[in-house]
Amino acid sequence: MQGVGAFSSPMCVSPSIPSSARSPCNPCNIFLGARNSISTPNQSQSLKKRHQSFSLALRREYTRFTAKAAASSCSGSESYAEEPATGVKFQTSLTLPGCSTSLSLVGTGYREKVFAIIGVKVYAAGLYVNPSISSKLSAWKGKLAADILEDRSLVNSIFHAPLEKSLQIVLVRDVDGKTFWDALDDAISSRIKSLTPVDQSALSTFRSIFQGRPLTKGTFIFLTWLESSKMLVSVSSDGLPSGADATIESESVTFALFDVFLGDASVSPSLKASVANGLAAILN
Repeated sequence: MQGVGAFSSPMCVSPSIPSSARSPCNPCNIFLGARNSISTPNQSQSLKKRHQSFSLALRREYTRFTAKAAASSCSGSESYAEEPATGVKFQTSLTLPGCSTSLSLVGTGYREKVFAIIGVKVYAAGLYVNPSISSKLSAWKGKLAADILEDRSLVNSIFHAPLEKSLQIVLVRDVDGKTFWDALDDAISSRIKSLTPVDQSALSTFRSIFQGRPLTKGTFIFLTWLESSKMLVSVSSDGLPSGADATIESESVTFALFDVFLGDASVSPSLKASVANGLAAILN
């Protein structure tokens, strides 16, 4: 197994996902994946076929795809990896508020919504992890990216590992704060069977960050999981944040949010695929 040094160069690649394999997008929603209830057998069969098509397309993509370093540029001592669909550049290593060590970029992707069959990109995203995460994932050593992509237990292991991880969202268009929150709230709440008072309090805290706040193109949003039940939220329109805007303390909410991006119905298939490829590279 490669150790911490495996993270020293950018390895995150956002492969293009065939249009036939993209998850259907709700034109009114930035975040929601295919989580709605199915009312008829025909709808259920259609959804199953779309899921199978998506899985097969990604497997074909990774059968011929070999792990390689992403195109990067250097400015001084900083190294960057570019998310190709949006052109957003992510630092390959970051030190964030609340983290005990610097985190390393393991994958990038983008979120797109569709208006009248035209795809509109809303934001780019990059997942950062504590480099020591590789020591917690020895069971997946030697696995192909396509296998990692579909292994739900790996996502759970990354989330529950007692190591920091962070998702950086970079807006590539202006978004109203309320619209952003409403979509995020729907995506989180649909993944929690029954909201407890703790969950409701956490969501209220989360909501207060975005209500009445315009989110302009280029805004950074960091979701940083310090532990499974504690997450920091940082929003900055002027570079990296110097502190956190709020602390969310509810494991149901923090896990639901992790699932929004890396779960079975990820809102960003390109991010999930890139993370799978990055993990396969460091575990081989």
